[in-house]
Amino acid sequence: MIGRLAVTAVVPIVCVFITAGAYAASPVETAKSERRTVVQIVTVSGSVTSPQSAVLSPAIGGLVEQTLVDAGDRVEEGDVVVTLDSELARLTLERAVAEQAQARIALDDAKRRLQEAEKVGPQRGIAETEIKSLRAEVTRAEAALEAAVATARQQQAVLRRHDVRAPFKGVVSERVAQVGEWVNPGDGLVELVATEGLRFDFRVPQSYYARLDDQTRIDLTLDAVPDQVVAGRVQSIVPVKDPGARTFLLRVVTDAQHSLPVTPGMSARAAIRIDTGREAVVVPRDAVLMYPDGRRTVWIVQTEDGKPVVHEKRIDAGIEFDGLVEVRNGLDAGLDVVTRGNEALRDGETVLPK
Repeated sequence: MIGRLAVTAVVPIVCVFITAGAYAASPVETAKSERRTVVQIVTVSGSVTSPQSAVLSPAIGGLVEQTLVDAGDRVEEGDVVVTLDSELARLTLERAVAEQAQARIALDDAKRRLQEAEKVGPQRGIAETEIKSLRAEVTRAEAALEAAVATARQQQAVLRRHDVRAPFKGVVSERVAQVGEWVNPGDGLVELVATEGLRFDFRVPQSYYARLDDQTRIDLTLDAVPDQVVAGRVQSIVPVKDPGARTFLLRVVTDAQHSLPVTPGMSARAAIRIDTGREAVVVPRDAVLMYPDGRRTVWIVQTEDGKPVVHEKRIDAGIEFDGLVEVRNGLDAGLDVVTRGNEALRDGETVLPK
């Protein structure tokens, strides 16, 4: 009988104990808390306005013969925008020019006869009274010529007024005139707004009136291109006109107008930088954590036993500006604060600052 041999395999169990010190240090990015002058940034909305606008109208009555512009067209100073039928005016001018020529001929003839009479009068027995009469005729002819010249100039002016011209460079915002309609002096034909020297107008709460001057820094943006920011400067500060509105007009201009696709009527925003006149400790905005209960804290890095460790500190946050947060109390200047990697830190944890 063959017996069975039972073999028992003994497998050793190895237990691995991981100590707390074996955890890898969390990588973080840090920045220094520092003292700076606190700037209050006030954001207001407004619009782009033109320094000049006009409703162009004819100086004389007439029939609209031609409209040369439409809404949106850009014009230069002196460009003709509407013409009136000028046939009668041209005929009247031609007649006035002809009468001027006749008056000049009559004057030349009167002068010639006077000169002849004065030259040969004593020899031919021409009386002094006749010479005086010829002199009076020359005077009348001179007056007639002056009147004819004035009439011709007047008719030239009337003819020019059949062309309605742009008084300044700008863009046509509206054209009312239609070919074939009769218009009278003062009737609006074309509305024109200037496109040079555009201004940005904002209504600002009156509490900031005394804190603004021509040195105030202002950043401008258009709602149409919000990513493009240009520097503006204060052109004028208009006091409160309506006490009920509790605002005042701030008019801003920029030297960078040509770099913006801007036209009158566009909506705009201004970030007004107001110097508060005080200094405070500030930290980057990314360093501040906000809890649902309203607490705001920062993680600071300190060296303990030769290792960088973090501790959470509660702060009283103030004004935010330029990517910074004012710390009213709870933090000193010159500390290393965590700006990245601070979402899941534990108090006393070792970190690896970058």
